[in-house]
Amino acid sequence: MIDFKNTVVVGAQFGDEGKAKITDLLATYADFIIRFQGGSNAGHTVVNDGIKYAFHLIPSGILYENKICMIGSGCVIKPDDLQKEISDIIAQGISKEHFEKCLKISPLAHITMKYHTDIDGANETNLGKSKIGTTKKGIGPTYTDKYARRGIRVEDLFNTKTLSKKLDDILPIKNKELEFVYNLKPYSKEEILAECEKYKEILAPYVDFNWQENLLNIRNNKKILFEGAQGVMLDIDYGTYPYVTSSNPIAGGASIGASMGVKAIDRAVGVFKAYMTRVGEGAFVTELTDETGEALRNIGGEFGVTTGRPRRCGWFDAVSAKYSCLVGGITEIAITKLDVLDSFDEIKVATAYKNKLTGEIIKQYPTNVLTHEEFEPVYETFKGWKTDTTKCKNYSELPQNAKDYLRALENMLQTKIAIVSVGPDRNQTIFV
Repeated sequence: MIDFKNTVVVGAQFGDEGKAKITDLLATYADFIIRFQGGSNAGHTVVNDGIKYAFHLIPSGILYENKICMIGSGCVIKPDDLQKEISDIIAQGISKEHFEKCLKISPLAHITMKYHTDIDGANETNLGKSKIGTTKKGIGPTYTDKYARRGIRVEDLFNTKTLSKKLDDILPIKNKELEFVYNLKPYSKEEILAECEKYKEILAPYVDFNWQENLLNIRNNKKILFEGAQGVMLDIDYGTYPYVTSSNPIAGGASIGASMGVKAIDRAVGVFKAYMTRVGEGAFVTELTDETGEALRNIGGEFGVTTGRPRRCGWFDAVSAKYSCLVGGITEIAITKLDVLDSFDEIKVATAYKNKLTGEIIKQYPTNVLTHEEFEPVYETFKGWKTDTTKCKNYSELPQNAKDYLRALENMLQTKIAIVSVGPDRNQTIFV
């Protein structure tokens, strides 16, 4: 049993670090799990008793009995996607009654409308080689409308008068955008109202209209786990802009998107892979396009949960990782997929960048990522352990070279490693 404090789980790289497993494990000790940002563009995988569950928007802790899981106000919801996700998990043996008892939705979360997905897809196509690499699920346009004060919230679906008035203001603007910017078909108010009625039916069993009283009680009396999507390096403010997501996956984002403020948070666990991967476009200084990168991809099963796209793979980047710990508010580290490195003769970590034009050595993360093509990694090399770690149950059982590697990462990032994962299943986890 660990001493559990209210915890934020933060992806510390590009959002495919294995957060779902860490969230699922820590959910054992929590009473309440809340997803605080992002939408169905996220992809998380949890393996429990050999069964693989794919999550996109639902908090990973939903697999437990008697724990409340909430989709917070900082999230955006595509109701059709949520319905499919629920149906898929029910088909794997989690009951409908369990969902209706344990899953809650904030009425302040925003709805991804059909025109958002239309615009997202068209925008990516129009950008051509400059595309961001989004999932085309309408997440960016939904957040755009949220901040432009043109969004539809969950609560609007349950008030016909409010919804009708909002659409009178919103639709003329969106239809002009659809027609004259993207050359797409506009929507009638009747079409959107019919779609919203369907969304209302999907969400009705889960919406928590008594959320203020419930969250106050939870904050005062319960153990809370805050779950983020994506990762620090995809944060809209601190990530590899413009190749980023549309929200704040950092620990600070939890206090906003979970509606409970900063005092509800005690610690932030940053999840790193023992190497590095990325889906989509954008800077990646340690990317390997050779057979080593291919080996990492194949051994690690590195394909996106949401898109199925092969992930770009490379060595651990301590330059960006130290930056992630700083801006992400990370107080402890979880290292996942250490076992993927079991067969390598040597393992590398980027400790600095070198400017290929000037020879300058850079140790502070350069935030203007459009200059990253000028850099190459400066590596420190570690001996591989050439030993199966998947059956290790505690830290002392790890090979010495693996412990040396982990200790080096701790020193580089000046942050304690608290959890090490050596396989996909729950029991393949070491609490340090």
